[in-house]
Amino acid sequence: MITKAYTEFFKELNENNNKEWFHTNKKRYENDVKGPFLELLSELLPMLHQWDNRILTDEKKALFRINRDVRFSKDKTPYHTIFKAGFSPNGKKSMLPGYYLGISADSIHVGGGLFNVKPPELKAVRNHIANHTDDFLAITTAKEFNDCLGALKGDVSKRIDKAHEAVANKTPLIYNKQFYAMSDLSLKDYYNSPNLKDAITKHFKAIRPLNEFLNAAF
Repeated sequence: MITKAYTEFFKELNENNNKEWFHTNKKRYENDVKGPFLELLSELLPMLHQWDNRILTDEKKALFRINRDVRFSKDKTPYHTIFKAGFSPNGKKSMLPGYYLGISADSIHVGGGLFNVKPPELKAVRNHIANHTDDFLAITTAKEFNDCLGALKGDVSKRIDKAHEAVANKTPLIYNKQFYAMSDLSLKDYYNSPNLKDAITKHFKAIRPLNEFLNAAF
């Protein structure tokens, strides 16, 4: 289970984000951060795989590296101060809709949807929304969706194809270039708690209809 030690590690890492400190505290990282996080993923993955058997069941393959890619960044700190995992068909870096979990020192970030959308896939999604607008609105305005995740988020285009402009009268979300929803929970409320899995599951269930709708576009 995730404990207060998880928070303490990331708070200290935030103040000492360098390789020497990290190597000195590697055992804490393994025992208090990576181990409990992977255990949590192993509890969540069977359910996600049951929903979509293209989602891999190996928790290590869902985990994003804590090491930052600093090659093209002005920020040269070597480590992320949040642990992240992605659960999408065919892997965490898939372009298909999926589920997301990130846990920092103080917060749990949970949600999902479609984040990385290239022009051909974006056109397919907009066509799908245009052809099934009422279904899309039923999902994004559902009480469970809004209570858990709030409004649908994403970068917005300034222009869309003329074929899609009529749909904008029913939903301006047709202008979106991304289609995702996220919620933030306080981590301290879930120290040593079996309720953490249930809270994350609740949010994944709320995003599931959106993911299934978006997957149908491809």
